[in-house]
Amino acid sequence: MLILWGTLMGIALWLGLVYHFVGFGWTSFNPTYAFFLIVGWTGIWTLCIGLFKGKTKKIIFYTVIWLPAVWTAIQLVYLRIFKQPLLWEAVIWGASDALTNYYREALWEILRSLPYILLLFMPVVLIPFLLKRLKWQMPQFTSLQVMRMLLIMQVGIGGSIIITVVGKDAELEFYVEYQDFYDPLGIAENMGILPLFQRDIAANFQQLTERVQRNIHRENYVLASSQGLTENTDSGNESASDTPSQSSEVSQPSASEADLTASSESSTEQPASETSDTQLIPEEPVIRPQQFNIDYDMLHRLADNDHQLWLADYIQGQTAVDTNEYTGMFEDYNLIYITAEGFCSYAIDEQLTPTLYRMANSGFVCTNYYTPLWQTSTSDGEYINLTGLIPDRQYSMRRSSENVQPFALPAFFAAEGVHSYAYHNNTLSYYSRHLSHPNMGYDYKACRLGDLDESVWGDKVFEMEMPGQWPASDYNMMVATVPEYVNNERFHAYYMTVSGHMYYTYKGNAMSAKNKDAVADLPLSESCKAYIACNIELDKAMENLLEQLEAAGQLDRTLICLSTDHYPYGLTDAEYEELAGRDLTAGKDKFRNTLILWNATMEEPVYIDKACGPMDLMPTLLNLLGFNYDSRMYAGRDILSDREGMVIFNNRDFVTDSLIFIEKGDITYWLQDENGNDIVPDAEKEAYLAAARREVKDRYDFSAYIIQENYYSDVLEAMITDDGE
Repeated sequence: MLILWGTLMGIALWLGLVYHFVGFGWTSFNPTYAFFLIVGWTGIWTLCIGLFKGKTKKIIFYTVIWLPAVWTAIQLVYLRIFKQPLLWEAVIWGASDALTNYYREALWEILRSLPYILLLFMPVVLIPFLLKRLKWQMPQFTSLQVMRMLLIMQVGIGGSIIITVVGKDAELEFYVEYQDFYDPLGIAENMGILPLFQRDIAANFQQLTERVQRNIHRENYVLASSQGLTENTDSGNESASDTPSQSSEVSQPSASEADLTASSESSTEQPASETSDTQLIPEEPVIRPQQFNIDYDMLHRLADNDHQLWLADYIQGQTAVDTNEYTGMFEDYNLIYITAEGFCSYAIDEQLTPTLYRMANSGFVCTNYYTPLWQTSTSDGEYINLTGLIPDRQYSMRRSSENVQPFALPAFFAAEGVHSYAYHNNTLSYYSRHLSHPNMGYDYKACRLGDLDESVWGDKVFEMEMPGQWPASDYNMMVATVPEYVNNERFHAYYMTVSGHMYYTYKGNAMSAKNKDAVADLPLSESCKAYIACNIELDKAMENLLEQLEAAGQLDRTLICLSTDHYPYGLTDAEYEELAGRDLTAGKDKFRNTLILWNATMEEPVYIDKACGPMDLMPTLLNLLGFNYDSRMYAGRDILSDREGMVIFNNRDFVTDSLIFIEKGDITYWLQDENGNDIVPDAEKEAYLAAARREVKDRYDFSAYIIQENYYSDVLEAMITDDGE
């Protein structure tokens, strides 16, 4: 019995150690929780083996040693490709996408990881062989042995429960990471692959349960409404303090954003207009809060769980962002919004990518712009760009297709009679964009159908040259799609590009091969040259876009915004530093990027020094375009407002105008002013950091609960229109 249990324990420990050191290197980790989980789970497996006889016993034995090894190998390959662990939601919803779109990357990474994969399987292959040579027979458990194994299981399960309780009571880092914040990458790195597996299963079960409960609540509410059982309200919306919530004992969200700004007034940048003499800025703007009129009593009555109550309190307690001198600067303009695949600042070169260079160095120039990497890489990058919300777990964009999206860009344009288009030069069904993007209000098209029924979706495929290339050409996409809308009186178009997709080799990237000659003389490795080469195609696309806009007389009345989904993680860290020409290990330098926010009529660049990122784009665009919106409906804040900047990363790291905070190791880099003094005085640092960390959690929770609860539907019900309804 003990030999069998020890064998399974040894294999599980080996898999965990190999995964950690290959995936994360010689970084520190805390294996205590994982150890007790391994004790408990291997006890269960051992008991299952011992209770059966004959072939069944052997089948269970080989299953419990091979399946964990196979799963660990898959996890390792996935981690090395996407820099994130594989979660069950990705397996369920993304398996077909991965097989059809990422098979090249998967095959290449399997080949590169083959020595490590063999290392993982070494004990799985050798131990059964050794046991056979030793003529060891798997035992048939007696009652005493069953009791012993049950005791071992209790030690494992009990130990993990005790550690969890202690972590919760003491508010230890591992518990916050595992339970409250749920950081899959942090769990995988700091605790191990088995805790990740268990937590992921629990998260999916919780999500399913919450969805069922929400559907039941909605059905009951609709039934009650139809029978006239719900209360009506004519109450106004004087202020948050006029309608205090009496509906729950749920902990109140903090006013930490206000505390954060107040504790460091010196860190708030001067209005960017002081560094610009652009003639488009109104001289005397009217300052007002950017918010809707909401009946908070109704918002609280609609809530049927703690998450919804928390959201009602949070929205009511937030101070709306004010308008500013840039509000309505581009009112009644067109908008072209681009998520550029794998784009980064180091793809910009005055000679090789002149259009990107010109646009990046004029218009609004954000000197502290960061693009975090999220769990579902491209899809999550799109989600934060298009919603202003932090992604929740994986596949937030796909999940959003089940929710109402009244605060997405197409809704604002549609209210003014403007049509919104969206395009992607890959398959229509990939990441379920054919569901999520139309749900936001886009007329969405792609260059290939994917696995969808042509009789249903065939009219959503646009014709372009060589759509089957991998990756396809961004330039060809612009040539094919811009004529569809450019002659409209007004329009909004969104693009998800693909030319910059990994891998960055001349054999694995058609756009790199196409533009190979242009980068031949660069003193860089092939991967770096191939990366720049494929982004030359993006530059050609932008050049063509501007030419078509100008020919149609639309260039001056079009605002163009280009951000990315993530930095080019298809490059190794060494290659990325080679491309940058400098060390990128300090702070969050790996995630620094360039935002293009540009209009042809801006005579001088407007420099923005505050920390900002993709979650700020939605409110920034809405403000510039002069739409009436509620700034409290987004996790981001208008970049051009007077609020202190904050960029939040998927592992709870964050950057503000005053500090850079690294959660692992609790490392804080306090930023300094032009005189070399810390922006936050020593006496205020503790309070500032505490407020900032609470603000990070609040914005995470806000974003997660919005999508989990389909909460914008409640907000719509509680909004008070001009006629009082």
